[in-house]
Amino acid sequence: MEEDRKRSLLKMPQYNTKILKLVAAGLVLVLLIWRISVVVIESQYGADTWLRLSVSGLIIGGMYALIAIGYTLVYGILFMINFAHGEVMMIGSFGGYFVFEAFNAIPVNMSDGTQNSFLNAYPVIAVFLAFLIGMGIASLSGYFLEKIAYRPLRGAPRLVPLISAIGASIFLQNAGQLLFGPQRRQFINPTVIDRGLGWSIPIGDTKVLLTYSGIFSLILSATLMVGLFILVQRTKLGRAMRAVAQDKRTAALMGINVNQIISQTFIISGALAGAAGVMWGIHNGFTNFYVGFLPGIKAFTAAVLGGIGNIPGAMVGGLFLGIIEAIGPAALGIDFQLKDVIAFSILILVLIFRPSGILGEALTEEKV
Repeated sequence: MEEDRKRSLLKMPQYNTKILKLVAAGLVLVLLIWRISVVVIESQYGADTWLRLSVSGLIIGGMYALIAIGYTLVYGILFMINFAHGEVMMIGSFGGYFVFEAFNAIPVNMSDGTQNSFLNAYPVIAVFLAFLIGMGIASLSGYFLEKIAYRPLRGAPRLVPLISAIGASIFLQNAGQLLFGPQRRQFINPTVIDRGLGWSIPIGDTKVLLTYSGIFSLILSATLMVGLFILVQRTKLGRAMRAVAQDKRTAALMGINVNQIISQTFIISGALAGAAGVMWGIHNGFTNFYVGFLPGIKAFTAAVLGGIGNIPGAMVGGLFLGIIEAIGPAALGIDFQLKDVIAFSILILVLIFRPSGILGEALTEEKV
C-alpha cells in the first residue's frame, strides 16, 4: 500500500502538467475562434482577398517545404539541426540571379530583324540554366559545409555541432555580404514569367491574378517534393539513406559507405535549398545576403510543425505554415507585418503542446 501511494504521488505532477496544457490549449483555441469570428462577422475582407492570400500562402509554403526537407534529411541522418541551411538557399538564389543578369546582357538578333536579350529570346534555356547553376553551387556549399564544419565534430556532444552550425550561418552571411554587397538586388525575370503577368480569375466584382511566376514556383516545388519522396522510398540511394538513419554501424557492416551517404544527403538538401532560393528570387523579385535567414528559420518551424525527421511531415508543415502565415493576419484582424509573429508563435505552441509535430517525429530506438 505504501509503495502504491508513492507511485501515485510521483504520477500526480505529470497529470497536473497535462491538465494545465489542456486548459491552456482550450483557452488559446477559444481566443482564436472568437477573434476569427469577429473578423468574419465584420466582413473586413471579400472572397477575392481570401483566395489571393491562400494562393500566396501555398506558393511561399512550397518554398518553405523544400527548405524544411533539407533540415529533415540532415536531422534524420545526423540527428542535428543544420542552422546554416538558410544561407545555402541564399547562395543558390545568387546563382540564379547572376545567370539571369548574364543572359539579359547578351544581345540576340531575332528572325524579324529586331534585337532582344538571350533571357527573353530563349527563356526556357535561361530558366533551366538558372536552376541548374543555383542548385549546383548550393549543393557544393552543402557538401563543403558538411566536410568542414560538421564531419570533424561527428563524435562530439550534440551541442558542439549545433554551435558550429550557428557559426557557419554567420560566416556565410558575412561572406555573402562581402562577395555580393549589402544592397538588395532585383531579379530580372524572362518576360514569359514576368511577375506582373498571369491568369485573372473573376471573383464577384473583382479579379484575382494568379501570376505566372507564382504558379511556376508552386508546380516546380510540388514536382521536386514528389521526386525526392520517390528517390528516398524507391531508389538504392534512398534505401542507403534510410539504413544510415536507422543505424550507422550496422549500415557500415552491410557495405554502405556512411560518409559518402551523409555527403550525398547534404548535396541533395543543398540542391533543394538552391531551387527554393531561385524560386524566391523569381517570385518575390529580389535577393540579398540576408535573404535566406528568415525563410530558413521559418522552414525549421515548418519541419518541427510537420514532425522533425519526417519527410512528408516537412512537406505538410511547409505548406501549412505558408497558408497560416498568409491568411493569419487577415483572419485575426491584425497588421500584416505581424505575420512573422504568427509563424514563430506556432513554433512555440507546437513545442509546448505537440513536440512530435503533426505527423510525428521520426526517431529510431537508437536515437531515443
